[in-house]
Amino acid sequence: LPWPPRLPPFRLAGYPAARMPRESQADRKKRALRIVRKLARAYPDADCALHYESPFQLLMATILSAQCTDKMVNSVTPELFRRYPDAKALANARPADVEKLIRPTGFFRQKTRSLIAASSDIVEKFGGEVPRTLEELTTLRGVARKTANVVLGNAFGVPGLTVDTHMKRVNGRLGLTRHEDPVKIERDLMELVPEKDWTMYSHHVIHHGRECCDARKPRCEACPIREECPWPGSAKARAASRRPARKKKAARR
Repeated sequence: LPWPPRLPPFRLAGYPAARMPRESQADRKKRALRIVRKLARAYPDADCALHYESPFQLLMATILSAQCTDKMVNSVTPELFRRYPDAKALANARPADVEKLIRPTGFFRQKTRSLIAASSDIVEKFGGEVPRTLEELTTLRGVARKTANVVLGNAFGVPGLTVDTHMKRVNGRLGLTRHEDPVKIERDLMELVPEKDWTMYSHHVIHHGRECCDARKPRCEACPIREECPWPGSAKARAASRRPARKKKAARR
């Protein structure tokens, strides 16, 4: 049977989601592979935007990136890491001192608690070294699957899908998922995207979401994957690109 069945339009992360194409799982998997390849060609330089020199630094930076731009995180982490270069140092930090350093990132009190708690767990449970598995990383306080996958994919080379707001929006518009829950979205993508591409696919989609597939006004006319996208704006852009150019009328003298 074709998947999914006909359903009324649904909403994804506050935005109307694309009407899902009637295609088999095998066809959807082929389309997903074309999307993976086209995004890789369109954004060959896409990479982790957070600045870090160790797994510990990447973990802390990723915790700080919640509800905050990577640019802002990169502006505060140099001083944070200079004063607290490892898990032991940050585990013993005074909360007020950390709060002062990371205040510009927002939610600084909660983030301070998460930074210190995760650092304490690393020291007490893992001898001061950031663990290398999803199961172990998610035992750290303040660390969920998204953060764990960022660390695994970028610091340890273990493929992982990072489901952030861009991944939710873009994959929903592409019709590769019909869920809002990050774990369910991750599972859908794991079925469609080759495992070896998980980390880079996340980077490419996130970059695409920032550069082209804007939340409020996607630039479908400039989209490198519009031929694979069921989003209504992509359909209009495809039609416009195939329409022959109108000849200009000669000016009257």
